[in-house]
Amino acid sequence: MSRGPRDDEDQVRVRANPRGSRPRTKDRPRHANAVPAQVVTVDRGRYGCLLGSFTGADPAAEPVVAMKARELGRASVVVGDRVELVGDVSGSPGSLARIVRVVERTSVLRRSADDNDPVERVIVANADQLAVVTAVADPEPRTGLIDRCLVAAYDAGIEPVIVLTKADLADPAPFLANFAALDVPYLVTRRGPGGELEGTDGVRARLEGRVTVFVGHSGVGKSTLVNALVPTADRATGRVNDVTGRGRHTSTSAVALALPDGGWVVDTPGIRSFGLAHVDPDRLLNAFEDLAGGTEDCPRGCSHDEPECGLDAWVAAGHAGPAGPARLESYRRLLRSRLTPP
Repeated sequence: MSRGPRDDEDQVRVRANPRGSRPRTKDRPRHANAVPAQVVTVDRGRYGCLLGSFTGADPAAEPVVAMKARELGRASVVVGDRVELVGDVSGSPGSLARIVRVVERTSVLRRSADDNDPVERVIVANADQLAVVTAVADPEPRTGLIDRCLVAAYDAGIEPVIVLTKADLADPAPFLANFAALDVPYLVTRRGPGGELEGTDGVRARLEGRVTVFVGHSGVGKSTLVNALVPTADRATGRVNDVTGRGRHTSTSAVALALPDGGWVVDTPGIRSFGLAHVDPDRLLNAFEDLAGGTEDCPRGCSHDEPECGLDAWVAAGHAGPAGPARLESYRRLLRSRLTPP
């Protein structure tokens, strides 16, 4: 019987490494020559980055377009992230760099789609101030959204500020009274007799030297304010629907913009909801240092919004000062905002 070529071991080629000539390794490239940069835009898997950091980046420079390196896996990259780049960082048309590292974030502002959605969505990284923008009228202001934004800010360790627009249409004082006990700073803008936007100097002074993220419903004048603060921004603006009383989405993605006198503004798309499924109620109390000591007498598992809560006795004894009762009610209102749609 003749032997076929497969029966002759001398004619069988044995591959030393069936998966290839290079041995597999868990070591990853160190990218020692990676260049630091700051993410200022995100668009469908492409990241606009300015070389340097927010404090050192040239705002007039053309952003370097980059993509995530494979070794980053599912790690998210958002506006505000400090990253390191390799590849073509010239910023010339058609060039593409790679993001190989995301530097540890100093703060993360998150939200979920709703209160039952466990998936967190990072809005911006490394911001130190949250400006909650709302109109005094047209559309009517809603305390629910501001409460929720305040919860998210306190949870992230970001300082909040309320920015009221369209104060020429109504008196902002009654609405601001809802937040008096929280001692949240506020700014007010209005249209002047000639249609000019007044109050921007105060807003600009508050933002100078800081990284501030703007959040608010559509139609409240957020993009109009950004255009006044950053004349080169050219952010699209819209109007309020006469039937629904809600604004139309104009900004479609977040973008970081440099202020002429220093500091950065992160303009975000208008939001319909601000879920807080990711927020632990105990972390919220960290923002109320005058109340925190009262939890020592709380029963196990206390929600801090029930008859046996130790905070009531703490406030009644005057440990939280004259504003204690109002502060406690405000704290509990913020707690309830996690369970009540805005």
